[in-house]
Amino acid sequence: MAEGGVAAALANVDDRDSWRVHFADTMRGGQYLNNWRMAEIHAKEAPDRVRELEAWGAVFDRTPDGRILQRNFGGHRYPRLAHVGDRTGLEMIRTLQDHAIHLDIDVHMEVTVIALLKDGERISGALAYDRERGRFRLFRAKAIVLATGGVGRAFSITSNSWEYTADGQALAYNAGAALQDMEFVQFHPTGMVWPPSVKGILVTEGVRGEGGVLRNSEGRRSCSMTFPTTTNRRPPTPKKKVGDTYRATRMPAARRNC
Repeated sequence: MAEGGVAAALANVDDRDSWRVHFADTMRGGQYLNNWRMAEIHAKEAPDRVRELEAWGAVFDRTPDGRILQRNFGGHRYPRLAHVGDRTGLEMIRTLQDHAIHLDIDVHMEVTVIALLKDGERISGALAYDRERGRFRLFRAKAIVLATGGVGRAFSITSNSWEYTADGQALAYNAGAALQDMEFVQFHPTGMVWPPSVKGILVTEGVRGEGGVLRNSEGRRSCSMTFPTTTNRRPPTPKKKVGDTYRATRMPAARRNC
């Protein structure tokens, strides 16, 4: 679950911030492998989406003068993360669920889609399994948007939820969709691995945003050895998911951190 916050160039804490700076940080963080148009749209529209969440009832932390508070985060030049303590993700889920109910949208809890159905070359519906009642359910649809997935459970230690087993990608693939950029797996560079009772618990990127660094078993900053920087800016930080132990030799060049 996201803890750190939502990146949006609201410029509430530092008025030098703008969507252009956010766009530049995003492109640099992805080593310019990003889809630049998607990065541009994200940087431009993020402030409106945060304000929209606020209008729908999200209770963000506040500055002394009442504006949405923003914190530092790895890879961001200025304080940019709108947040709700360390539980931003839970607040977003609560807000979106409440708004969906307000819009009279049907929500089917504990229902897992197991196959997309087609009529010729067109989608016609979905077959699902009701986990609470132990029965199948059929949904008819003219169009389906998949907003699901994640492959974090392919790793032995992960902060992902138990159902992140690539089901969303499999549904799309089996229905004939083309999958792309499968080599880019989101992960979180810091997570608990010991003791076993906390294995897989995420350590927020906010720790590094406030100045925390990663050190190896010898107490050395292994990231700095592997990826030397020539500027004083915070290097890009990879975004979420696998809370595994850090091994610099295995981290791709596009995934620099602290």
